[in-house]
Amino acid sequence: MSQQASPSTHQPYGLVRVLRVWELARSTFYAQRARRTEPATGRRGRTPILDDAALLVRIRDVIAESPFHGEGHRKIWARLRTLKGVRTSQRRVLRLMRQADRLGPARQLEPVVEHPHDGTIVTDQPHVMWGTDATATVTRLDGQVTVFAAIDHCTAECVGIHAALHGHRFEALEPIRQGIHDHFGGVAAAVAVGLALRHDHGSVSMSADVQKEVTFLGMTPSPAFVRQPEGNGCLERFFRTLKEQLLWVQHFRDVEELRHALLAFKQRYNEEWLIERLGYRSPAQARRAFAPQAAA
Repeated sequence: MSQQASPSTHQPYGLVRVLRVWELARSTFYAQRARRTEPATGRRGRTPILDDAALLVRIRDVIAESPFHGEGHRKIWARLRTLKGVRTSQRRVLRLMRQADRLGPARQLEPVVEHPHDGTIVTDQPHVMWGTDATATVTRLDGQVTVFAAIDHCTAECVGIHAALHGHRFEALEPIRQGIHDHFGGVAAAVAVGLALRHDHGSVSMSADVQKEVTFLGMTPSPAFVRQPEGNGCLERFFRTLKEQLLWVQHFRDVEELRHALLAFKQRYNEEWLIERLGYRSPAQARRAFAPQAAA
């Protein structure tokens, strides 16, 4: 348009006049013309401190040093920041881990099914609700054994864990007693008033002995919806971590060896396992952050 001649003056309109009529800045015009004529130069923005090769070395180091298996790119990114002092983007870490075939196995997406449970079970403070449940594993000498656990719904901290050859109602109370002893000073009447206990409708959890013990401690039983595992989702998510990081990757001679491994995993999980909803902090770090608030 700027090169076309005016019918009255027979002179070109000129770029300045055309841009003024169109209300466009000359800098914008020149920038757009440069982008159309100049080839792309690669990555935009400032040059990173570490190139891809150096960053991949750091990523491999973090994966090798981590006490857990199959951590995703978000936790590797968080460990790079906190342990190595390397600041980069999650997308770049994901790209490099994908190219180097260092991503953990991912589950296939399943179709979403609507359930009545549409609220949240995560609490704003620790020791408002605990969840408890059982799963199973196998030992070489004792065969199938039952694993009981209890977890805090706020910090996802494992407050108690236990393995038993026979998963009856008295064994199911062991993780609860561990948590009461560690966080409330000891087992006594009404020592945990204000604490709710989320559990399923299984025969063990609903037995009279379990319910009487829970009530004696001052806890309020809080059964989840029938056939709705989301109601006890905090504990179910912990069991997934427990299986992927311990039960499915190690073999155990008998139930006693398994008990020691579970207690060691509890300590390692609480102190070192990073959780995204907690700001990539461990459960123990999140609980300690609440301590000054409780004191105030």
